Amino acid sequence: MKKILIILMLCGLSARVCANENNSSGENNRTKEAVRKAMELEKKYAKEQRFYSGDEYDFKGAEVNKDSLKSVPVIKPDYDFDMDTGVYDD
Repeated sequence: MKKILIILMLCGLSARVCANENNSSGENNRTKEAVRKAMELEKKYAKEQRFYSGDEYDFKGAEVNKDSLKSVPVIKPDYDFDMDTGVYDD
């Protein structure tokens, strides 16, 4: 009777050890997956930073000639505008 009890206890302990090994491998897989996702986000962030820094772009063609701005007429604002009359009347 004692031998059967000891054998059952050993089987139970071995089952727990196997379960712990599977659990730790599952944690390892989750960790690897989280690291992979973090690396992908980091690559995306590095690509965006390279875009936002603007070091690789030539903006000389998009510059405005300040002398040409003198010929643009100044539009004065209409300070007498009233939302209640005229615009939204039905």
